Amino acid sequence: MTKGTCPSTESRIAEESRFDLDEIVRLGAQRMLQAALEAEVAEYIERHQEVLDSGGKRVVTRNGRSRERSILSGAGRLQVQQPRVHDRRSDHHFSSAILPSYMRRTPSLDNLIPALYLKGVSTGQFPEALEAILGPDAAGLSANTVTRLKQQWEDDYKVWATRDLSKKRYVYLWADGIHFNVRLEEERTCMLVIIGTLKDGRKELVGLIDGYRESKISWQDLLRGLKARGLKKAPKLAVGDGALGFWAALREEFPETCEQRCWVHKTANILDKMPKGVQPRAKQRIHDMYLAETKQEALKAYDEFIALYGAKYPRACNCLIEDKDVLFQFYDFPAEHWQHIRTTNPIESTFATVRHRTRRTKGCGTRTATLTMTYKMAMEAEKHWRRINGYEMIIKIFQGIKFVDGLEVTRETEEKVA
Repeated sequence: MTKGTCPSTESRIAEESRFDLDEIVRLGAQRMLQAALEAEVAEYIERHQEVLDSGGKRVVTRNGRSRERSILSGAGRLQVQQPRVHDRRSDHHFSSAILPSYMRRTPSLDNLIPALYLKGVSTGQFPEALEAILGPDAAGLSANTVTRLKQQWEDDYKVWATRDLSKKRYVYLWADGIHFNVRLEEERTCMLVIIGTLKDGRKELVGLIDGYRESKISWQDLLRGLKARGLKKAPKLAVGDGALGFWAALREEFPETCEQRCWVHKTANILDKMPKGVQPRAKQRIHDMYLAETKQEALKAYDEFIALYGAKYPRACNCLIEDKDVLFQFYDFPAEHWQHIRTTNPIESTFATVRHRTRRTKGCGTRTATLTMTYKMAMEAEKHWRRINGYEMIIKIFQGIKFVDGLEVTRETEEKVA
């Protein structure tokens, strides 16, 4: 502490410095947004500069700026003036991709609200919570605004949950259950989630319902709903935790789909049955199984694990043995896809911040609200999901081409395997 400066003075100086830094960040974000809008309009006008009317005048021109708009963002409230375009063509209309006319807050806030709600923040607490995160400018996002958003998202979910799937075909599915404590319910809510990969490699949310303890009946209800809306062709592979009732339901609804157990879940289950001192080495040996270059090498590592730990830790080894037939299915698919189909990471990473809560809170009041917030959070996350590696291989899978150890089976590879 500086000589002659009391603690309260230091605290005040630190607080003022923080506000100065926040203001610098806000102004920087505001200038960047304004510059991006100007560049977007300039590019549009330049692209159409040779479009002329009968008198030789440009049809697309700059038309000043609109009135100042206020945008609520993670950096605070931003004030921008959107440049306008005068496009005299009747069948063309300029619309900003950066800042649509209806936008009043950045998409990151639309993701933040469901996350906070699922963490237990009630509607009435949102203004205070958002103000603590985003600063005093967030006070404009009132409890009434949040209530209207929740109703809008509930309507969006109802439309999405009845959409037509007849033109969809998925090569891979990931399935998992996400648990929440709900204040007005005795039983823990379990959201059943399915994410799929389309033939162009894009991942999308396929199904989401409010289930009951991940039971077979709940999963069957979800899968039958997908089929009723037009999903007729079975996925080639499904990935999930071994404890799910999903597998029993899948065998009845899509019996031709191959099963792959999630190695992250399986690893955790095995290590949980071993002393902590042994776990690091055992974990490395498990990695040697599913990171092996070939299925033969993986099975060799599997046998070594059983031989090493079978006598001392039978429960851990039985946990591995019981799923042997469905732990190595990924070797029959392109090697480019392995990192995607060995685990349920697409679901885990999306809901990592809100899953498996251990105490009941006063926030999530109803199962419907929890379902709606989970749906909204997943849809916001979907915008950032990337295509799987080697998505060009998917068409070969649909064509029935076989893969061995991740490589396409040709006459040469068949002779090598023989």
